Amino acid sequence: MHLAYYEKTTDAAQQRIWTFYEAIKSELKRITLMFGWHGNILRIDLNRKSFEFDTPDPGLYHKFIGGRGLAGYFLKNQITLSYNDPDMPVLFFTGPLVNTQSPTSGRMTIMSRSPLTGTIGDSSVGGSFGTMLKKTGFDGIIITGCSDQLCGIEIFDDKIRFVSATALAGQTVSELNRMLKDKGATAVIGPAAENGVRYSNIMIDGHYTAGRMGLGLNLATKNIKYITVKGTGKTPVADPVGLKTADKDIFRLVSASPALMGDHGISRFGTGALYDLMDARHMMPTHNFRKTRFEHAAALNAPAFHKRFMPKSTGCHGCHIRCKKISSDGRPLPEFESMSHFSALIGNPDMETVMAANQFCNDHGMDTISAASTLACYFELTGKHPATENIMALLSDIVFQKGIGEQLGQGSAQFAQNFGFPETAMTVKRLELPGYDPRGAYGMALAYSVASRGGCHLRAYPVSHEILRKPVPTDRFTFTGKAKIIKLQEDVNAMADSLTVCKFIFFAASIEEYANVYSAVTGLKISGQELMKIGERICYQERIMNAKNGFTAKDDDLPKRFFEQPESCTDTNAPKPINREDFLKARAAYYVVRGLDEDGMPTKEKAEALGLI
Repeated sequence: MHLAYYEKTTDAAQQRIWTFYEAIKSELKRITLMFGWHGNILRIDLNRKSFEFDTPDPGLYHKFIGGRGLAGYFLKNQITLSYNDPDMPVLFFTGPLVNTQSPTSGRMTIMSRSPLTGTIGDSSVGGSFGTMLKKTGFDGIIITGCSDQLCGIEIFDDKIRFVSATALAGQTVSELNRMLKDKGATAVIGPAAENGVRYSNIMIDGHYTAGRMGLGLNLATKNIKYITVKGTGKTPVADPVGLKTADKDIFRLVSASPALMGDHGISRFGTGALYDLMDARHMMPTHNFRKTRFEHAAALNAPAFHKRFMPKSTGCHGCHIRCKKISSDGRPLPEFESMSHFSALIGNPDMETVMAANQFCNDHGMDTISAASTLACYFELTGKHPATENIMALLSDIVFQKGIGEQLGQGSAQFAQNFGFPETAMTVKRLELPGYDPRGAYGMALAYSVASRGGCHLRAYPVSHEILRKPVPTDRFTFTGKAKIIKLQEDVNAMADSLTVCKFIFFAASIEEYANVYSAVTGLKISGQELMKIGERICYQERIMNAKNGFTAKDDDLPKRFFEQPESCTDTNAPKPINREDFLKARAAYYVVRGLDEDGMPTKEKAEALGLI
């Protein structure tokens, strides 16, 4: 009764009391809901070398979760700016499960606008940076502005230092990490980013790659050479007992998964375990996607790499799958896409060259998929033979922007266009395609074409059901039902990148199990279907951002090579060209289930229904 009286009275003093009460009540509500999250975001302004702490409304966390979803929310109003505009933010965001006992939760999302594609540019990356960031008490970092000189940013709990890094210009990733080893987790760029390569990466802890989108160049344009982070705090969990129970359910499913934990699975061989599968299915991109099988594949598979390099297993913080493999001489074994592209795609039969190329790219901060794809395009257009010395010399020329390397560093789409044969660039939205030929899996063909960041296999990852036959098998040579499947998988993976957890664990577990984990951590009871709805909101938000930059249905397409029979393809068992009419029907069906108009554009009605307007 007294509070109601304060609300109605005109007395100024009592009104101030009521306002103060409301503020306290709001803050108490925010604090009590912050299980899993901290409710704090670090904003860094490089123009002023200053920082501030932001405390978003809890409803924002519930609406976008964290990671990719929350980073996208904070990027959306600046997405039309150029990647090198000082006001274009670079965002590092964790999710509510990070720094808890949740399975495979030691990840984070880095996001900005891609210098390579012009699309939304995000990368989910492991290592320890995300966990350390969460230990500082921050859920994310938003960096704007541009330093007047090359700098480093050092974060220890809530203390932030700006350090001159002019003496570190040109340092490789390994050299820099040796210098920074006592400062916690590291995010660094190499010479490729400093020299303007549009597919340069941010390297986490030396071996983990925030790749594909050119995000290293985003940091370089802000004159950031490195960021270190070290924290000592804990993340509050609402129901520790419930979390243990939910974890056990996931661990049980993972242990029974041949794809993850089997004798030939990812835990034993890393993602390179897929190499033989792609070869057997006639889906190995070879000679710039002119062939679908590589004659030397049997000698370059994951078991062959393991026999030769005797690797040890490691992995992201808190992950028991441990898919990262480090050779006995300290070099990381290539992931599947790097293994495939530095062998079959460029026509290279030498295993040591694959290792050397992978190590060189990582150490200089350059994306392996885009680098190899651009070389494959170059070899096709010039007719030159990809000898070892040619491969390594060209990679060096790209990093240091020498000779033809200056053009190659712009990516295969720009290089092929400059050469006068744009059709030889195997890209979607200017992003080079990874190691799965879409003629051998039509769900992958559709997923490539509609992915919001370009030719990406990880937005939907239909390899799971078309090749690994998980959770259920589907016919890989049909578009029937694929529109709905791709849409649903995109929603699941958007949630994985926002919680943040590893996508591979969904070979075994489902969004239902992670709904239980999320509920236990945050104290907010939620169903798998409700998480899927949030994933849909995140995906639609990204379509809206791309639409603001002029992307339409014409960009949701594949290179014409996949609709034609390459003249040089002599493999009699090769998959047939994709029927273009069937592809366009499938794309139109995807637009319907995604709630887009016939030109692939977001609609006001759907945006309102998802709470985006």
